Amino acid sequence: MRDELPSNSATAPIIVIGAGIGGLAAALQLSHAGVAVTVLESAGAPGGKIRTVPTSAGPSDAGPTVLTMRGVFETLFADAGERLPDHVTLHPLPVLARHFWPDGTTLDLHDDPDRTAAEITRTFGPDTARDYSRHGDRAARLFDAFDAPMMQTAKPSLLSIIATVAAQPALVRDMAPHQSLATQLDRTFTDARMAQLYARYATYVGGTPDQAPALLNLVSHAEASGVWRVEGGMQALPHAIADLARARGATFHYNTPVTALQRDTHGWTVKTANGPHHASGVIFNGDPRALNDGRLGPQVTKAVPDSATTPRSLSAVVLSFAATAQGTDLSHHNVFFSDTPNAEFTPIRAGRLPDDFSLYLCAQDAHKGGLGRFEVILNAPPGLTLTPEDKHRCLTQILTRFARFRLTFHPAPTVADMTTPQDWDTLFPASLGALYGRSPDGMMAAFKRPTARTKLRGLYLAGGGAHPGAGVPMAALSGRHAAAAIMQDHALTLRSAPTAMPGGMSTGSAPTSTAPFRSSGS
Repeated sequence: MRDELPSNSATAPIIVIGAGIGGLAAALQLSHAGVAVTVLESAGAPGGKIRTVPTSAGPSDAGPTVLTMRGVFETLFADAGERLPDHVTLHPLPVLARHFWPDGTTLDLHDDPDRTAAEITRTFGPDTARDYSRHGDRAARLFDAFDAPMMQTAKPSLLSIIATVAAQPALVRDMAPHQSLATQLDRTFTDARMAQLYARYATYVGGTPDQAPALLNLVSHAEASGVWRVEGGMQALPHAIADLARARGATFHYNTPVTALQRDTHGWTVKTANGPHHASGVIFNGDPRALNDGRLGPQVTKAVPDSATTPRSLSAVVLSFAATAQGTDLSHHNVFFSDTPNAEFTPIRAGRLPDDFSLYLCAQDAHKGGLGRFEVILNAPPGLTLTPEDKHRCLTQILTRFARFRLTFHPAPTVADMTTPQDWDTLFPASLGALYGRSPDGMMAAFKRPTARTKLRGLYLAGGGAHPGAGVPMAALSGRHAAAAIMQDHALTLRSAPTAMPGGMSTGSAPTSTAPFRSSGS
């Protein structure tokens, strides 16, 4: 049972802890509604896991690189009376991703499914193209069926899912409720390479294909609906949201880590190294495990159940650097597959880096050529600590694997360009480096992730560690859910009342959809 809201005055602001996409979305919604909002961020800029590192070619993305579900952000800006294109320039990518196998096979997934089907026919034959079409149809049906009762709703319930399936009994076959994603894909595709390609989508939300539910097929439909390159890099998006929230009256304090949360009859006190802030409500845009772990004081350790934060999702070893790539024609998003499909996940579950692994490579400047910025992601276990020798060995293995695909970088990246699971844990305290919060593995995982309201009334969650889950668009939706919960609990309404849902939020489904990101951030 949740306890009562403190008897505070309405003059204290809502404080958002963390300027990741979830916290920014909530801050924008609330400030546009006329609510006093203060954002406290430990870093020197907004973005959270959407971060950059300096290189000789300019700031390089070092977190999420894939922008999908554009409609989520169009709605976010529209609800603030603005147009997304007036604040962020997005370029659609005709090639969603380029894929490379050790046997020399390459395949592009295009924004035009007919073009993709034609390329699959040329590469793998007509039977595999038919497999691709059947898989795409299944993924689309799953996405359309579960978008509203899962992603768009603030608190999904098993009863609503049962009702959805009861209204469309054929969904049971599409869901394959007793199969893992890997098993279902092996039964769908006659060519193991295509099963390997689509199994990797489980990793985009921090899961493993052999333990993630087959329902995660819907992630591939999200990406198939469109991928965009953000002009100026991914950080242009959080900067635009923060700028608009500030224009609506929100106050931002950077380089201001929060040390503790305390609550009394007058409201919340948010303690920082620069002094306390008083709030009528708090949105925590960090990993919920930090609450359980006591990082913000003893009063909030029971705000969410332990089962809402464990088991942990995948972490990653990430390289961000500038170089000239030679030997392989790269697209913006690229995947280089392991020798044995899904071989990396057994050692990862055992807490080790794999020897046979797939690599994701973002060529941020592929549209320009020459010296460019790159981000490489190798899946890794959470909680992993690498010695200097481990880091050098890992870097050598990564560069050796690229060389097998005839891809080299000049100059080559060094261990100084590497972010490890231990580094991620330092950047995002108590996360253990798990980039996606709680693991999505298991059929009921979606119902165990914490929602916007915690057990402590007046304390809310936003970000990739909360419902609806990891990924830049999902984190934005979580922020909208948190803002809606606050406005309901505080009896507040939006200025744009004609378009507001009960509770003050417009939550229309995105007209163009996507998948969560191939990297960190939320």
